[in-house]
Order: sequence, then C-alpha cells, then structure tokens
Amino acid sequence: MKLLVSALERSANLHLSHLLPHIDAELLGIFDTSLGKPLVDLQSLSVMGFVDALGKLPFFLRLKSRMVDLAAEADKVLLIDGSGFNLPLAKSIKARYPDKEIFYYILPQAWAWRRGRIEKIERYVDHALSILPFESRFYSQGYDIRYVGHPLLDEITSFKSAPTPDGPVAFLPGSRRREIASLMPIFRQVHQKIDKEALLVVPPHFTDLSLYGDISGFEVVHDTHEALMQSSFAFICSGTATLESALIGTPLALVYQANPIDYHIAKMFAHIDKVGLANILMQEAGYEAMHPEFLQKEASAHNLLRAYHASDPQTFLERSRLLREYLGHGSAKKVAEAIDG
Repeated sequence: MKLLVSALERSANLHLSHLLPHIDAELLGIFDTSLGKPLVDLQSLSVMGFVDALGKLPFFLRLKSRMVDLAAEADKVLLIDGSGFNLPLAKSIKARYPDKEIFYYILPQAWAWRRGRIEKIERYVDHALSILPFESRFYSQGYDIRYVGHPLLDEITSFKSAPTPDGPVAFLPGSRRREIASLMPIFRQVHQKIDKEALLVVPPHFTDLSLYGDISGFEVVHDTHEALMQSSFAFICSGTATLESALIGTPLALVYQANPIDYHIAKMFAHIDKVGLANILMQEAGYEAMHPEFLQKEASAHNLLRAYHASDPQTFLERSRLLREYLGHGSAKKVAEAIDG
C-alpha cells in the first residue's frame, strides 16, 4: 500500500514512527527523513502562530499543490495534526480525487476553538481518528469518528509509583524561539529562588544554546520523559509536555506568554477555560483540574514560586493514575487497524 502522509511537526513524526511497525506501507509526502524520502526538509516548515505563518504562505501553497499531485499515486491518505495545512490539503485532495480515502489522526482541537472546522472535517475527511475520549460528541451522529487511544501512552515507558521529593526541578521553556525568549528570563528568576538542582530540557535537535541566554546553574538534558521521571516538580511551556508530566506523575505549573496578537485572536475563538490538556481531560472525566496555569502577565516568577510551594505531590500522583485510566491505552495499533481495515 502506498500511503500519502502529511506530518509537519516533530511530534506528529514521533507518533508516526510508533505507527509504522504496525502497518505495511510505502510512505509518500511530508515526514521526517529518518522515516523515508519526503518531499521537503521539515526544518523549513517551522512556523509559530498566525503572524509567523503569513510570511511563509506562498511556500505552503506550493507545497499543498505538490501534495495534491502526489496523491494520485497513493492508495490512501493519512493526515497527522497540523490543521492549518492539513485541512486545506484534505479539501483539495477530495476535490480532485473524490473517492480517495482520507484518514485524519490527531484532530484539530475544534471543540476548543473555531468549531466551524468540524464541518470541514466531516466534509473532507472520511475517517477521524480521535485521541481524546470526549471528542466524538462534538461531531454529527453517524460520522465516522472513533477514539483510538492516546499516543503518549505508546511513547511513555515509565510512570511514577511514588513522589520524588528530593529530585531536581525541571524547566521546559518550549521548542520555539519566541517561547524560549519569553520564558527563560522568568525561569532564571525562579531557579535563583529554589535551592535544588535545575534541569533545562532542550530538544535533541537544538545545537545552538545561545538563544537560551545565561544557563549557568542549569544542567542541560534532552530526554523529556527521563527528566520528568527524575524531577520533583516542573515548570513547562504550554504544550504536549504538560500532559506528559501529568501522565508520568510529576507536579507542574503550565506557563505561557504568546505574541499579543496571537493571544487576542485565540481568545476570540476559545470555548474553554483551561489550556492544559491534562486539566481539560480531568474536567471532562468529572475530576478537578490537575495543575495551575499562568498565561501572559500571570506568568511571573512570584506566581510560579507560589505554585511550587503549594504543590501536593501525593494528590497529584493519584490524579495522574486517574488520568491514565481515563485515556485507557495507546493509539498506534488502533490507527494501523483503521487504515488497514
């Protein structure tokens, strides 16, 4: 089987790498070079936010056209995350090849904001593969959306069975330059007030640490899961790492400072009062939120230190277990079965 894949983000490619052992397919399209021969180098696709995306619009329009042409060779299409590119791509593929079967894995969070995308998904995507147990209720009755499990439960291999009060404190300022530039000054202030070893989690592909500024006093590490397993607490830029920490059992505070324009646009469309997925999932399951969230001006050293001193590791560990029970299992095998079916 020839499978046209559109996996733009590094996280999408990690999920794809766990899927491939369960499926016999030749990959075409956009994915990491470690998984085959893609159309483009993924380094050129790094975009953050509405403002940044505008500058690369012509490039993405050309890339979409190339993907639509390539779809002629594929038996099926797999879109992973990346709704800003993948939803228009699905529309264009369906317009040219109405009978081409399209799967969407890791859906846009349309339940959270811009719910009009749900109608587009139902129109252009044949099979929606959801990683959130509650997501299907936002879609039309009879539409093929199925919960396949959460990919992090394929990828995380160890979970805490007891708190680690003597462990270091982990700092995860994100993987994009703007995130790092906005959070590192705050993280340095926090580190100076906590008398513990400090781990600075840096993506493995980062070779230039100058964008972090002064990192004296931090131990630079690259394995997120191992760092969180060791740590007694974590300060984390909003994103997947907050859910990873919640699943592993490491108490955390979510921190984020967005471009003001991006933040204003997101607020206009938001239908949620929490940002962290662990908090959203726990509320959907009928439990209390797991961790504090500090956004924009609330992301101050004072607030972060207050959250650190107020944390209850044992209660957090119990909620972590409830969260894993709610999600149930990983998704790789279920996704493969759906595509092969």
